[in-house]
Amino acid sequence: MEIARLLEVMAALRDPERGCPWDRAQTFETVAPYTIEEAYEVADAIERGDLDEGLREELGDLLFQVVFHARMAEEQGRFAFGDVVAAIVDKLVRRHPHVFGGAEVRDAEAQRLAWEAHKAAEREARARAEGRAPSALDGVSPALPALTRAVKLQRRAARVGFDWASPEPVLAKVKEEVAELEHEMRSGAARERLEHEIGDLIMACANLARHLGVDPETAVRKANARFERRFRAVEAALAARGRRPEEATLEEMDALWNEAKAAEGDGEADGLEADGG
Repeated sequence: MEIARLLEVMAALRDPERGCPWDRAQTFETVAPYTIEEAYEVADAIERGDLDEGLREELGDLLFQVVFHARMAEEQGRFAFGDVVAAIVDKLVRRHPHVFGGAEVRDAEAQRLAWEAHKAAEREARARAEGRAPSALDGVSPALPALTRAVKLQRRAARVGFDWASPEPVLAKVKEEVAELEHEMRSGAARERLEHEIGDLIMACANLARHLGVDPETAVRKANARFERRFRAVEAALAARGRRPEEATLEEMDALWNEAKAAEGDGEADGLEADGG
C-alpha cells in the first residue's frame, strides 16, 4: 500500500542512526514554513491549470508534510499518522449527518450553514472546556496570511450582525481610511502611525473585496503576477535597445509599462504616472 510505504520512508529518514541528517534535525517549528509553502504550491498548480502532473506532484509534497509532522509527534508519544486519519474521518462523519445519518439538507447553501453551525458548536465546547468565554472569532488562526485572516475575522463578525448591508458604505470607509492616511502623511507622522493607517486601509479593502465576492488574497496574487509579467516586458524591451532598467528614466519605463499593459488588452494605462503603479 502506497501510504504504508510512505510512512516507512519517513521513519527511515528520521531514524536516529541511519536516517538523513537534515530530516533528523527538523522540528515542528522548522517544518511548519515548508508546510505552508507546499499548500501554496498546490494552489499555484491549480491556478496555472496544471491539473495532471503538476497538481499530483504538489499534493504529494503536501502529503509528505502531514506525514513528517505525524512522525515527529509519534516519536514524542503524542499521536501517530493513524490518529490523524481517524480524527479527520470522525470529524467529517460528525459534520455530515445528512450523508452518514438521518438528517436532510435542501441544497449546498443549507449544508454550508449546517457545517458552520457544527463548527461553531465545537469551538464553543472547546472554549468552555478551556475555562474561557467563547468568542465568534475563536478558531481563526493567527498563522493565516494576513489578508485571508482579515476576511475570516470579518466574516465571523458578520455572522453575529457586525457588518454593513451593502458594499457602498464599505467603499466609503475605504475612502475615509485613505483620507486619514493622507492626513498622517501631510503631518509628517511617525512610521508607527503610518503603519497603523495603512493597516486600517488594507483591512477596509479586504472588507470591500469580501462584500464584492472577491477573495483579496487571490486578487493580490494575480496583481503580483501582472506586475511581474509587465515589468519583465519592460526589461525585455530595454534589453532590445541595449539598455538596462537602471540606465532608463522613469518616464521611459512607465511608457514601456503601459505598452506592455496595452499588449495584454487590459484597458487604460495605469503606470506610475497614471495612478501610482
